[in-house]
Amino acid sequence: MKAVILDVEARQPGSKGNISALRKSGKVPAVFYGKDIKSESISVDSKTFVSIMKENGANVIIDLNFKDSKKPTIVKSLQRDVITQRPIHIDFQSISLEDEVEVLVPIHIDGVADGVKNFGGVMEFIVREVKVKALPKSIPNKISIDVSALGIGHGITVADLPKLNGVSYIQDSSTLIINVVAVSLEEEKPVAEGEEAAQPEVISKGKKDKEGEEAATAATPAAGAKK
Repeated sequence: MKAVILDVEARQPGSKGNISALRKSGKVPAVFYGKDIKSESISVDSKTFVSIMKENGANVIIDLNFKDSKKPTIVKSLQRDVITQRPIHIDFQSISLEDEVEVLVPIHIDGVADGVKNFGGVMEFIVREVKVKALPKSIPNKISIDVSALGIGHGITVADLPKLNGVSYIQDSSTLIINVVAVSLEEEKPVAEGEEAAQPEVISKGKKDKEGEEAATAATPAAGAKK
């Protein structure tokens, strides 16, 4: 994983009004901290930060560019506006390129499960990211898993994830990530006058049934980061 450079500006911790004005100017308030390092209040350009995350993933190594030095960091925590999803606060953690770190890496699904495609099953995406331990430059952007061979009643656990050089999975190996289950159809019950029948949400459905329903495949989530 390559490192990118992000310019920072020192800031004084202030009131909500000052923070609001900072955000309106296109900046994001942030904190830089680490082992044996005094915490510093800083700000970064919002558009530049969003572009870096979009192009490199949530676990990108960011060299914060202070006036006198560059300091390697990862994004430990990111707060977003619940409506616009714009970043509103960032925690940057100082790292050593020689020491392993623990981070969450998103899971990416390849293919369509056989149980969904040919037998009308539903795929449950239970865990969307997994915790790993690795040197900063060995952290993957994502972990891809091929689900095309999964039949009804089959799943993928942490123990089944691909082995990656320099990467250790530190989550419980029995943690279920993907599961393919059969769809149970309940007998239709009469609907009382003036009431509407509740329609269950279908995540994904496979082969056409006798009434000619069209196949649908399981949707894959877009990538993100908890820090």
